[in-house]
Amino acid sequence: MKLDKIPTTVPKWIKKKKIKKETKKLIRRMRDLQQIMFAQNKYSMLIIFQWMDASGKDNAIKNVFSGLNPLGCNATPFAKPTEEEYAHDFLWRIHEHAPARGMVQIFNRSYYEDILVPTVQKTHNTKKIKARYDDVNNFEKLLGDNDTVIIKFFLHIGQERQEEKIRERLVLKRKFWKFDPSDIQARQNRSEYQKVYESIFEKCTLTPRHIVPADKNWYKNYIVAKTIVDAFEKKMKLERPDIEEEEEIYQKLYTGKNKHKELVTLSAKQIEQLNKKMKEKEEKKKKHKKK
Repeated sequence: MKLDKIPTTVPKWIKKKKIKKETKKLIRRMRDLQQIMFAQNKYSMLIIFQWMDASGKDNAIKNVFSGLNPLGCNATPFAKPTEEEYAHDFLWRIHEHAPARGMVQIFNRSYYEDILVPTVQKTHNTKKIKARYDDVNNFEKLLGDNDTVIIKFFLHIGQERQEEKIRERLVLKRKFWKFDPSDIQARQNRSEYQKVYESIFEKCTLTPRHIVPADKNWYKNYIVAKTIVDAFEKKMKLERPDIEEEEEIYQKLYTGKNKHKELVTLSAKQIEQLNKKMKEKEEKKKKHKKK
């Protein structure tokens, strides 16, 4: 695969107004599916955004996930490793942010940086880099074996558009905070980074990757939202949890036609036993989560 051959622009037949309207529907659908996943507490989702600076990762995270319940969603950016992180294996800082059951976890950059940067900057030898490819594949398999659905987005922005957005960071006051001198160096090494990405696509195939045309935010966000909704619907068997036996008694108690009579027939001892069962069930869930 050659990234230079893959378009970064919007197909000519695509209508902006229609796509933006569809994106809003997808975001609402994503919200409903996230709620079911959170309640079911069986699956989790890891969403990774990769590419070079100014490709629109922040914009996608801010807009596409605007409808999700924050209680069931986390976002983590990965910058240059700290001294403490350098002192551990490269996946140490990543694994603690892997999503728990029921959660959506967003990575702004990821463990792929630990292949990209050392390769381009030549700080690690070939043997060590090759080992990292294997480590990444094993890590993704581990997550997949534990019902985590991984979606990898590579936001493919054209060179001219990238340069335009980097210039904006130097000119527009509201974007000053985004500028970093390393952006310029990364742009100069664009072709080298692209070659490493091509290698990643070839060697890390356990989970699918999505190369998203990113010159226009509105189209990029549509592709991201549609891909996530498809993953919810096709890669998970989402079901709203059924009420359990001991909880059903409470249900009958509070929804029966003659509430007063039903209330009297449930003795204090029975209520105590039910509460004990429910407490035991909660303890089992906590222990299961820790494992």
